[in-house]
Amino acid sequence: MTETLTSLPAPAWFAHPGARTWTCPPAPSEVHGFHASLPGYAPTPLSELPSLAAELKVGRVFVKDESCRLGLPAFKALGASWAVHRTLAERSGPAEREGLAERSGLAERSGIAERLGIADRAGSQEAGGPVTLVTATDGNHGRAVARMARLLGQRAHVFVPEGVHPAATAAIAAEEARVTEVAGNYDEAVRQAADVVAATPAAVLIQDTAWPGYERIPGWIVEGYATLFAEIDNQLAAVDAGLPDLVAVPVGVGSLAQAAVTHYRSRPAGAAALLSVEPDSAAGVLASLTRQAPVTVTTGVTTMTGLNCGTPSTLAWPYLRDGLDAAIAVTDADSARAADDLAALGVPSGPCGAASLAGVRAALTGDGAAARRTALALGPDSTLVLLSTEGTAANPRHVANPS
Repeated sequence: MTETLTSLPAPAWFAHPGARTWTCPPAPSEVHGFHASLPGYAPTPLSELPSLAAELKVGRVFVKDESCRLGLPAFKALGASWAVHRTLAERSGPAEREGLAERSGLAERSGIAERLGIADRAGSQEAGGPVTLVTATDGNHGRAVARMARLLGQRAHVFVPEGVHPAATAAIAAEEARVTEVAGNYDEAVRQAADVVAATPAAVLIQDTAWPGYERIPGWIVEGYATLFAEIDNQLAAVDAGLPDLVAVPVGVGSLAQAAVTHYRSRPAGAAALLSVEPDSAAGVLASLTRQAPVTVTTGVTTMTGLNCGTPSTLAWPYLRDGLDAAIAVTDADSARAADDLAALGVPSGPCGAASLAGVRAALTGDGAAARRTALALGPDSTLVLLSTEGTAANPRHVANPS
């Protein structure tokens, strides 16, 4: 049973010295090829920012800019598209699975006839017709699932917790999804979404967090994120940067961090240090790492809406426990400052995306910085990669530092 904590244990930093010796199998090799086959696919930018390298006293700093991913303002489309593809492929006949991505019309220009064709096949095992893709979201994942449903001629039902900006909710509804606003937090929205699926024929839960008995589809979502890291490898190689020494990952339930661990811990020892970054008001992963057991924290209000999750995914937890080098929590003010600074450098980043810069600043500067640098094995020639997981359009409420 997961313990519930009402406050984050101090200090707001955790380090695991043995993380880089832990290994795991890699993600499926076909994921990147699937995304690359989609019309409109292009790698998102990896921007080098020398001024940040000078500030942080390291060799090079790169920011992976996910402000436009498959036409949406966040990285979530990678996981949603792969998971929906796998889900509908399993529901269709074996003879129809090969080449599903090409025939499914995941991009609008693939044509309405093709989309309706695959919709008929996907719903062929259910008397009610098209499948309803159900999910809970803090914004970006729900919009991505709704987009995939619309393009494939399926239905979407998205549960939205308190604290999500009305413009983000409206963007989900604009994808022709049914939206249910929940009087509760993210965990409550997930519970309600799961309950509806259990009671609804031809409904499938496409959720980016896992719990005992529900791990297969969340696993596909994590696999989908592998494309992001494959792109980083190629982009660093193109500028003779080699492998990164540190990758900073914003964390909600931990699925993207699980993908990062999978990518870098499936390599020989000596790969990148991995730093997770959470809001100090919703640091469930940090609290769990501190206790070495998964816990739920009572979440508060944060501008980092997409990270406002109190319970780590059960699928992600073993990877986070064993494969993360460190975890840190940051304030809304830290994130707002980082977003403003990234914008000034040409990177449009929402509060969740800017959390990676805020976290690296918190880790590498201030009291105790020398010990934290040592824990991360960083020196003056190190290369850092910061994942900016969303653009400003993904989180319209906070696009500038209000202070």
